[in-house]
Amino acid sequence: MIKCENLSIGYGARVIQHDLSFTLPDGELVALLGANGCGKSTLLRTLAGLQPPLAGSYSLLSLSGTGLLSLSEQSERSKLIALVLTERLSVESATVRDVVAMGRYPYTSFLGTLTAADHRIVNEAMEQVGVADLADSFYNDHSDGEKQRILIAKALAQQTPVILLDEPTAHLDLPSRIKTLNLLRDIAHTQNKTILISTHELELAMRAADKVLLMFPKGEGIILETSANLRSTDAFNRAFGMDIRLV
Repeated sequence: MIKCENLSIGYGARVIQHDLSFTLPDGELVALLGANGCGKSTLLRTLAGLQPPLAGSYSLLSLSGTGLLSLSEQSERSKLIALVLTERLSVESATVRDVVAMGRYPYTSFLGTLTAADHRIVNEAMEQVGVADLADSFYNDHSDGEKQRILIAKALAQQTPVILLDEPTAHLDLPSRIKTLNLLRDIAHTQNKTILISTHELELAMRAADKVLLMFPKGEGIILETSANLRSTDAFNRAFGMDIRLV
């Protein structure tokens, strides 16, 4: 679904990673893992169009499935990739329904008017993540775990083939972390979406994800593999610069 070729990422003259090449499959949950500062969030922000690549290219299979579509057009990108960031969303006097409905804005009129079809999609997204009963309550009144599910519903309402999430389990307790990862995996499988998450939850992510996108320190590249295959190598030791014992 997403194809990157010799991609370099960073900020201005500061290159964080270079020559990254990988192809992410559709219908799978992929965990982006690596040490702090290796460039995980920068990669997500680059793929989402929040900052430009420094070199190389990345593309996405078109919605019709008839070839690769460049992600250079921001108007197209918002219909192809949904992004959920680590930063907590704070919206005064907004209901859960209002927040989820924000996902429909790439498709609405200039005035942002929702059609009957838009409202149906919003309701379906809330049902899929189990927050429909919270629809008319205020978003800010909910727990971190509930807010994360609401933001996932917002991404689903955007109806993109790709969803990127930066630290989706941050601020959550263990049961909520497990539920969130299982939910994302189920969405990837049942809706044939490419879901890429950056996370520090090494063991949990490896158990939930179909594949791991492991980022090494600057200049050492990136590898896409199953967790089972990676466990039999020294890849994690190299990526984190320490002896990591995984059972």
